[in-house]
Amino acid sequence: MFDRFERRIDYLRISVTDRCNLACAYCRPMPAPPPAPQEALLSFEEIAAFAACAAELGIRKIRLTGGEPLLRREIPVLVSMLSSIPKIADLSMTTNGLLLPRFAAELKAAGLRRVNVSLDTVDPERFRDLTRGGDVREVFFGIEAALAAGLTPVKINCVVAESPAEPDAEAVSRWCSHRGLTPRFIPRMDLSEGRFGVVHGGTGGDCRRCNRLRLTSTGLLKPCLFDDLSLDIRALGHREALLRAAAGKPERGTLGTTHAFHSIGG
Repeated sequence: MFDRFERRIDYLRISVTDRCNLACAYCRPMPAPPPAPQEALLSFEEIAAFAACAAELGIRKIRLTGGEPLLRREIPVLVSMLSSIPKIADLSMTTNGLLLPRFAAELKAAGLRRVNVSLDTVDPERFRDLTRGGDVREVFFGIEAALAAGLTPVKINCVVAESPAEPDAEAVSRWCSHRGLTPRFIPRMDLSEGRFGVVHGGTGGDCRRCNRLRLTSTGLLKPCLFDDLSLDIRALGHREALLRAAAGKPERGTLGTTHAFHSIGG
């Protein structure tokens, strides 16, 4: 599956919930908006059927996101369903890590290959301020659980204001180096202002190479994070929504005014 600019579209990010057990200042507005009602969420059967159709059209990589995906009840069941799709070569998850001690081994057994864990600072007080109350030690425990379960390579997502040379980012880099972990530094984005940059240590934010589509937990397929086009997979059908998303993918991002990071997984 290719878009109008000859980019191969082979990566699907699936948000399974807009709920989170942290409230990071750059992600979740305050006061927090009410979560999507349970009846509006895609069922696991709907997600798996959509993913199977996407695989037939060329999707090879799936990443589960949120909110916090581990808050979705019985999430290992969905992982098992997705990992059984023959043409999906890479199944991963982005998580804040707090629930990994509980779920890491079960996720690995279900077929999850690896995780990215969000960690913007290793300083306990700074972490508490950034996340509005979180305990960084719980993230450390989660990372250790992921390593023990074999969800590797564990990559660390660190959001930066400007560059990896900032004190918090440098401390995260040293912390990762001592543990053999791979840090990725993500420039802080602003949907309404169209502000984004290329991820240091990753491919995100590089419009020329963008190969991804995003599915929200309520069934809206978005070809670009910084664009308002969304396609209802329930109304259009899976194949039609996918083909329209690829055809409508913009050359580069501009603004995103109809959605928020906490509901689309960044």
